[in-house]
Amino acid sequence: MTEARSYSRVFLRAFTLEAHIGYYQHEKGVTQPLIVDVELTLAQARLGDDDIGGTIDYDKIAAIGRELAASHVDLIETFAERLAQRCLAFERAASVRVHVEKPKAVPGAMAGVEILRVK
Repeated sequence: MTEARSYSRVFLRAFTLEAHIGYYQHEKGVTQPLIVDVELTLAQARLGDDDIGGTIDYDKIAAIGRELAASHVDLIETFAERLAQRCLAFERAASVRVHVEKPKAVPGAMAGVEILRVK
C-alpha cells in the first residue's frame, strides 16, 4: 500500500511587472512587461491555524519580483532563476515553480520560460 502524501502550495499568478529586461540593444534602457506566476510548495503539509508565520506572505514574493525587475537582466531565464532562488530562501519553501512570459518578445506569440527548483 502506498502512503498518501499531503502538501500545501501558495501562489501568485498573472503578476505583471515592468522590467528592465532584454538582450538586444533596442531593449536596453526601457522597460517591458513580464507576466509572472510563482508557485511555492511548502515544507509543511497543513495550514489552517490562521498564522501567517506558517505560510509565505504573497506580498514578500511580489516585493522580490519588483526588486529584480528594477535591475537590468538580458534574459527572462536569468530573471526566473534569480526569482526562484530568492523564493527558495523562505524557510517554509520546499520547492518553487516560476513561469515568466514576455509578451513583446515575439510579435504574434507569447515567449516565456518555466523552471522548477527544489531545496
